[in-house]
Amino acid sequence: MIQEGDAAPNVTLIAADGSPMPLAGVAKPLVLYFYPKDDTTGCTKEAQAFSNLADDFAGAGVSLLGVSRDSPKSHAKFTAKYDLRVPLATDDESVSTAFGSWVEKQMYGRTYMGMERSTFLIDADGRIAKAWRKVKVAGHAEAVLEAARGLGAKG
Repeated sequence: MIQEGDAAPNVTLIAADGSPMPLAGVAKPLVLYFYPKDDTTGCTKEAQAFSNLADDFAGAGVSLLGVSRDSPKSHAKFTAKYDLRVPLATDDESVSTAFGSWVEKQMYGRTYMGMERSTFLIDADGRIAKAWRKVKVAGHAEAVLEAARGLGAKG
């Protein structure tokens, strides 16, 4: 499992337009947050919280990117419905696996694989500066912003 101080995995996401998006090519510092599903209560609240703070993250010199296994088409609908200001990318499972966010879960006695709500702050050198696992949505975006400001990037 990836930990703070490790180099971010060299993986490729799927951009909103369906094209490959190598993580190495995404502007850093970067907040990369994994969430289970578009247009569900917790995931919507999390995306809105990051969207509401998008200008603050930009002011700190930090990019934002949300990731789930939903399709680019689903992301487009989700973004439009809630006027989200955070870009969303699609994972084919390899990215969340590399970050340790594709985990075994249990619900109603059933075991299955699913996305763990987790966030990674990647510094300008491509290293994991901070990792949050099993994230609770309330107050999370604010805590991530505080850590992002601590990177000493522009803010």
